[in-house]
Amino acid sequence: MAPSRCHDVIVIGGGVVGITLARELSRYHLDVVVLESDAEVGFGVSKANSGIIHSGIHADPATLKGALEWPGNEGWLRLRDDLGFGFAQVGELLVALSAEELGTIEHLHARGERKGIPGLQRWDAARVRAHQPNLSRDVIAALWAPTAGVVNPYEAVLLIADNAAANGVEIATEQPVTAIEPAHRGEPDGPLVVHTPTRTLATRYLVNAAGLRADEVARMAGVGTFTITGRKGEEYLLDKRLAGLVTSVIFPCPTPTSKGTLVTPTFDGTIMVGPTAEATDDKDDTATTPEGAQAVFAAAKRLVPAISERDVIAEFAGVRAVADSDDFVLGATGRRGFVNAAGIQSPGLTAAPAIADHIIEVLRDEGLELRERSDWRPRAEHPVRFSVLSTREQAELAASEPGFAQLVCRCELVTEAEIVDAIERGARTLDGVKFRTRAGMGRCQGGFCTWRCLELLARCRGIPMTEVTKRGGTSWLVRDRDDVDAAPSGGS
Repeated sequence: MAPSRCHDVIVIGGGVVGITLARELSRYHLDVVVLESDAEVGFGVSKANSGIIHSGIHADPATLKGALEWPGNEGWLRLRDDLGFGFAQVGELLVALSAEELGTIEHLHARGERKGIPGLQRWDAARVRAHQPNLSRDVIAALWAPTAGVVNPYEAVLLIADNAAANGVEIATEQPVTAIEPAHRGEPDGPLVVHTPTRTLATRYLVNAAGLRADEVARMAGVGTFTITGRKGEEYLLDKRLAGLVTSVIFPCPTPTSKGTLVTPTFDGTIMVGPTAEATDDKDDTATTPEGAQAVFAAAKRLVPAISERDVIAEFAGVRAVADSDDFVLGATGRRGFVNAAGIQSPGLTAAPAIADHIIEVLRDEGLELRERSDWRPRAEHPVRFSVLSTREQAELAASEPGFAQLVCRCELVTEAEIVDAIERGARTLDGVKFRTRAGMGRCQGGFCTWRCLELLARCRGIPMTEVTKRGGTSWLVRDRDDVDAAPSGGS
């Protein structure tokens, strides 16, 4: 199948890095396509992280991670102002539990000041307890960094994607890349052709933001100079009744391979504890384990003794993409027009806006003409969040629009109108609805609302309920009764 036209830029990967880059590219007169292998954007590493926008003190400034961490933090403030997703600058406390750890605090304090990060303060134990009275009495000192924040990573990615699409970016889901080749033999620096199971596309520039599969994509293009391995992190969400147990992100002193187990107040009021940091050869290994839970809660209780496993309402794991250089892999390659945005581990979420800016400059240096559009729209219409409205506003909305009078998710106060709006915005799966609206994220974890969400997905998409999936592919949730009755009984 021959491509119908040659695009300016194709971005492989619809995670936070690929989508943020696509939005920045939409500022210019460019034909941009994002190819995402999953059913919806943000379904990979981007949804399975702590949602922390780091203060900027952690990564070594001699690395790309360290150079882009603080500019990325500042970029999230601009994205929040434009798009209105859940974001709160709650600050972080990096705590010392022993005299041996005081040197780490001093080191990171000095690093942060060299980077120009404002507001850093060394606190003694009394000031720490005045700010966070539920921390362990073993805390002897801490570094306060007010620039840290928490974000809803899935909500942010979806709104960034909505805005990119509104500005003309094509976002094509369920499009795993299977091959890359030159458009014309004998023109090694000419356009590239990208193959998926259902499409063939040509492009002048190709950005590899394929996350855990970025090394495989690079090898397809003949520039496989790095290897990606997995590092699994397990996270545990606690019941909202614990809201306020901590009000800032609590960090232990880091180890050489991890920032440690954190206690995080999420934007929506739950407490999150984790992650672990375990090397894995299985890039699809997102199972939580008894051993992981034991390690997370043992570490979390050292920081906040009141934390209990009994308060867990949900658990999940994500696999981070770790390059063999242990740094981001960003920039041009030996194949002109093929650019890497790979190896995006922590602080990848934080750095994403700065990574996008960096890659755009690489594309400019590679010869991409960037002419700014006068009609670019930086802001997106934000969906209604019924749960955050006042009682009077809720009553007025329910009286004027019947869909807001029908409650679908009791735990998170999500209405039918919000579910329908999410589907109209592009939700194609149960998880897509969940990440756009929070339906199913509360205490009962979808026990009340799942069936109604399935009904609305089927109705709005005009498909039978048996075709609705949890997250795409073969993750079906409902079987046709006739299929069940026709299946072999298995008896002798």
